[in-house]
Amino acid sequence: MNKPIYRKCGAILLIFTLLLFANTDRMVSAEAGTPFDDISDSYAQAQIIDLFNKNKITGTGYRTFEPDKPITRSEFVTLLNRVMNIEPVNAEIPAFQDVSKDAWFYGPVEAGLQLGLIDGTGPDRFEPQNFITRQEAAALLTRGLKQTVSEEGAVSLPFSDSDRVAAWAKPYVDSVNRLGLMSGDMNLFRPGDPITRQETAVVLDKLITAEQWAKPLSSNASPNLIQLGWQYNLTTAEYEQAVFTSGINTLSPRWFFLGKDSLFTDESDPSLIAWAKQHNKKIWAMVGNHSDKELTHQLLSQPDHGASAIKQLISYVQNRQFDGLNLDFENVDPKDRALLTSFIQDLAKEMHAVNAVLSVCVSPDMGTDWTEAFDYAAIGSSADYTVLMAYDEHWSGDETAGSVSSLPWFRSVLEHLIKVMPAQKIIEALPLYTQDWAVSNGITASAELNLEEQNRLIPSLGLNAVWNPGVSQYVVSFTQAGQQHQIWMEDSRSLAAKLQASLADHVAGVAYWYIGSESPDIWVSLNNVMKYDSYHF
Repeated sequence: MNKPIYRKCGAILLIFTLLLFANTDRMVSAEAGTPFDDISDSYAQAQIIDLFNKNKITGTGYRTFEPDKPITRSEFVTLLNRVMNIEPVNAEIPAFQDVSKDAWFYGPVEAGLQLGLIDGTGPDRFEPQNFITRQEAAALLTRGLKQTVSEEGAVSLPFSDSDRVAAWAKPYVDSVNRLGLMSGDMNLFRPGDPITRQETAVVLDKLITAEQWAKPLSSNASPNLIQLGWQYNLTTAEYEQAVFTSGINTLSPRWFFLGKDSLFTDESDPSLIAWAKQHNKKIWAMVGNHSDKELTHQLLSQPDHGASAIKQLISYVQNRQFDGLNLDFENVDPKDRALLTSFIQDLAKEMHAVNAVLSVCVSPDMGTDWTEAFDYAAIGSSADYTVLMAYDEHWSGDETAGSVSSLPWFRSVLEHLIKVMPAQKIIEALPLYTQDWAVSNGITASAELNLEEQNRLIPSLGLNAVWNPGVSQYVVSFTQAGQQHQIWMEDSRSLAAKLQASLADHVAGVAYWYIGSESPDIWVSLNNVMKYDSYHF
């Protein structure tokens, strides 16, 4: 009768003992200076100890390191991420079928993939337990350090086994050799040999000790990037919680909307204003028109109405101590183009007089009536920031199914806007939603999904999403109730790719439509992108 209790107590004792040994291992490191018993003859002893004491590397068992043991692909990317301060990403959608969500290396592999440090060995394979070769390690290091490589035909390697280096790897081997990160052994590079744990320690320790790498990697400076998040369908408490767990530094609650007599309705919440100040967040309250073309025309076409509206908005800014406003007028009559420009110019002048920021939302210039009222160049010269709503490439009600924001389209609409205003005045907005497209009897319809809804739907149907490199999104197709469905998914990987594209063009910031519709993993991904972008080697 007592055997189950005895076994349970034994298990608890075993766990306690293992924890004690783990802590003892750390104490031995501090006292004796060596955490492992099998590295005394290793040429990398000093580097192994240094990495261990900086929490960048661990052993293979209690006081064992196995310096001559080859390192796997998953282990190498994990260690590289640690040295580069890249956080693991528990992505909602797995990139590889052979890297399961419960694998200890799932997060590091996803993070490395999203930053472009690693590739798979096939469309959905990573082969995490395969040993990584020296030439493959050279490629990861070169990518991680953002090095420009030579053309394959222009590389001349100094090693006697250069002919054994794969053609694709020669530029990477040349790069790490010139940087002094990896050199030959008796004039041999041994490109196809697995890199060992001690060889890896030597290489990675250089990154945290050599000034050219260590200084950027040790910098704790936060990226100077505006991250604006709109409030929608959330209570104040829900919005505060969502912002608190995100990277948002600029709040845009949808508080003021154009009403009758060209006056704005006021739904501001003093508690959110106080919360924002307490947590060092800025507030750019949103001013909208509910896409009401007639009311907007009445405001813009009568100078006294426009002047009264601007006076009202400035009083809100001063009395509530807003940092700025976010003007979102949509569906404006093309005939009111000059009037809208004049209103923005007048509002900007008054905002600057009270030291407040004016940002103006614009849809991408697609040559339609929806955007004809936007004089992009004039808006860019008057407002402090132009918020490019880079979504609805395919919108609800569209006759053609497609992505809400494919990466090529996302890039193109930004590049188009940069032609008429500096990138430093542009905030590019990312979608935290997608569309579930359904086709029946030749008729296309769609239903909007936030990311949480999307992430529940796909596994519930037992579906596998397939990465489409052409749009940089996972795409899934299925049949339900006799209808053909297709979803171009937004997730941490697709959004990381979009953010990388925005940062490559040096925008002032990014915005998110809308806060509360995301999955938690995206904030880790986006923070990794911003951190990695800040490294200048």
